[in-house]
Parts: sequence; C-alpha cells; structure tokens
Amino acid sequence: MIEKMEDLRSARNPKARIKVLRGHFVTSNSHLNTYIDMSTVKCRHNNARETAKVLAEEYKTNTHVNTIVCLDETEVIGTFLAEQLADSSGMSLSTGNNISVITPEYYTQGQILFRDNKQRMIRDQQVLLLAGSVTTGRTISKAIESVLYYGGTICGVCAVFSAVSKVAGMEIKTIFTSKDVPDYRAYEPGKCPMCQNGEKIEAIVNSFGYSRLE
Repeated sequence: MIEKMEDLRSARNPKARIKVLRGHFVTSNSHLNTYIDMSTVKCRHNNARETAKVLAEEYKTNTHVNTIVCLDETEVIGTFLAEQLADSSGMSLSTGNNISVITPEYYTQGQILFRDNKQRMIRDQQVLLLAGSVTTGRTISKAIESVLYYGGTICGVCAVFSAVSKVAGMEIKTIFTSKDVPDYRAYEPGKCPMCQNGEKIEAIVNSFGYSRLE
C-alpha cells in the first residue's frame, strides 16, 4: 500500500505535505474512498514545524491562546504551533504566553476527558483545538463539549486536513480541504456505495494509521 501513496503539498509551504491513498477504508464512524496519511507532518520535526507555521498564521494577530489541545497524535505540531504563537519577535496576541500543549484521554465510548492535574490548563483558559484529519467532525464536537464542560473557552479549531468547513458553528482553519482531494468521499457505514458494489474493505484506518486486511 505504501508504494501507492501520492504526495500532496501545500501551496503555502511545500514542506507541509501529506500523502493520499485511494481505496476502500473503514473508520469508527464512516467508510472512505481515500485515506489521508499524516505520518510525515506528525513525526518528522522539520515537516511538523513548517506545518505549524502555516497554521499559526491564522491565529497570530487575532487570537489569544493559552492552551492547545492536540487530537490525532498532533503533539509535535502542537508544540511548534505554541512556539510560533508565543514568539516575542512578531505581532502575535499570544506573545510571551507559556502555552500549554496537552492531549486528552478517551473513554471506550469515545468520550473525551482531562485528568485532574491537567484541568487547570483548561479551566478559564483560551483553548485552541488541533486535529490531524477531520472527516465528519464528530470527534471535534466531542472535544468542544469536553473543553466547555471543564470550564474552558474554545478560541479556534484547526486541522491539517478537513473534509468539513465548520463544526458546532465554528470554522475549521485547515491547510488541506476536500477541494485538494476532489474525489474524496466519506459515507455512513450503511450507505457506502463501495460496499453495495461488493468492493472489499482494504484497511481499517484511524489517527494512528492503517491496518491492512488480508
């Protein structure tokens, strides 16, 4: 499968790049005809830093950020994003902030929680949500609910790739959209045309990657 992946580079910064794989894939919420691989920008520090630079431009001059909540294994990007926003050499509203970069915990039912020792980084704080790939927006909605429950304020939602433009009335700032992958489709499990056509599922995918089905 790896050899079939295609590079997709951002026009704003070619080092912010993802990979695209066509096929029939299953997530916990949907069936996809395209898998978006984030391993390059999540794991390689140069690519993560350049990705963070692109995302930071959306928030530097207009958003005060105290905490970045990282979903989908985006902690490396989140750390560089915090560095960009807190940089004292620019005109960022978050200049000088000691920005917290945290990852939530998940219940088996998909509920999102923050342990007691991290709740102080949410309560009464301006929280920016960072995701890797947003397909339906359900996980983002749960993250928003969780942050609000713990007393935080959502000041923004950003992602490397998003197939939706808004979640819970909030715009998702993203590098790549479905326009960059024009034939990208996500289907409800019971309404998948690939299943209806008898096409075998090739892999189970989530934020960690994909597991091929033999």
